[in-house]
Parts: sequence; structure tokens; C-alpha cells
Amino acid sequence: MNEIDFIDVPFYENPDPRCACVLLLDTSGSMYGEPIQRLNEGIKLLKDSLMENPLSRRRVEIAVVTFDSSVTVVQDFVTADDFNPPSLTAQGLTHLGEGMMKALDLVESRKEVYKRNGIEYYRPWIFLITDGEPQGESPAQVQEVTLRIKDAEAKKKVAVFGVGVENANLEKLQSILVREPRKLNGLDFISLFQWLSASMNSVSQSNPGDQLALPQPSGWTSI
Repeated sequence: MNEIDFIDVPFYENPDPRCACVLLLDTSGSMYGEPIQRLNEGIKLLKDSLMENPLSRRRVEIAVVTFDSSVTVVQDFVTADDFNPPSLTAQGLTHLGEGMMKALDLVESRKEVYKRNGIEYYRPWIFLITDGEPQGESPAQVQEVTLRIKDAEAKKKVAVFGVGVENANLEKLQSILVREPRKLNGLDFISLFQWLSASMNSVSQSNPGDQLALPQPSGWTSI
């Protein structure tokens, strides 16, 4: 059997290790107007910044999941060079728990694809951005996703980062996440995505499994 018969074509053409990152984005009604506009601008900057680094173009994979009154996989995993930033709109409630579940499912599914194709990978990231807290979800649903995050983090299956925008309930986010959520400085999504790009660039130039010091989150985060 020829090697290409059982290796998916994208991995046959690019067998580099993969650094997967899910952008888990709040598109509820409270993000309407300038917040969603600035968020869209930041995602475009992320694409442009990753494209400046040859390794990041090949190794960083981006997926986009939005959550409002429903959860949508806007973009499944693609390498940075194939990533087309979406134009997001805002409406509805904040089904954060359901969105996080979908993001965790995507990560686990993608890791199985890597394993099937013999591709090394770095610990995947989920990058949550929200201006609120779970709405329209039962306490049991929120507790379920909280336990799943804590288990996944403890087993180093994923790294979940949270960013609170404007009136986000950071105390509630902290109760769900393992890592301390950061508060965005105003609507400075540009500096936030510059930091995310720099972090992804650093990860993609290391070896899978390496301990890595990420850039300090200065500028975009408020104290």
C-alpha cells in the first residue's frame, strides 16, 4: 500500500507538527456594535500576523466556534495559510457552557486525526472571549463543563484561556476555568490578538512537549 493511501492529503503535503487553537467567541447580543466590529478586526490581524512567520503558516491550526443562543462551528481546523477570517455578527443569549463543550469536542476529534496520520502536536489551546457569563443554561450544564475543563487541564489535554470584555463576570469565569481569566483593556482586541499571534509563533517554533514561557500579556489586559 502506498503511503498516500492512508495519510490524509493535507498531512501528506505538510507533515509538520500542529499547534491547534480554537477561538471560542461570544457573539451574544451584548457584543453588538463596536465590540463585535473590533473583534472582527482582531481576528483579521491574527491571520496577518501568523502569515508573517513561515513555521506558523504551516503549523498553527485555527478553528472558530461562536456562541450566542446557539453554538456554531464557523470554521473547522485549518492551517493559518488557509484560514479566512469570518465576519461575525451579534445576537441572542450567552450559551457559554454549550460553546465550551463544542470546543472541547473539536479538540479531541482533531487530536484523533493527528494520531491517525502520525502527526505530532502541541497541547491544543481554547481561547475564550466573552463579555458576560452563561445565560439560558442550567447550573447542571455549567457544572458539567467546569468539571470537564478541570479534568482536561489536569491531564494536559488542553490549555483553556479566558478573556473578559467590558462587563464580563470574571468571578464566574474563574469558577469555570482553571487559569485566571484576564480582563481586556477597553476594546483593545488588536493588542490581544497580537499577543495571541506572538504566543502561537513561540509555540510553533518549539518542540512538542517542551516547557515554554509565553510572552507577558502586557498592554491588552487591565489590572
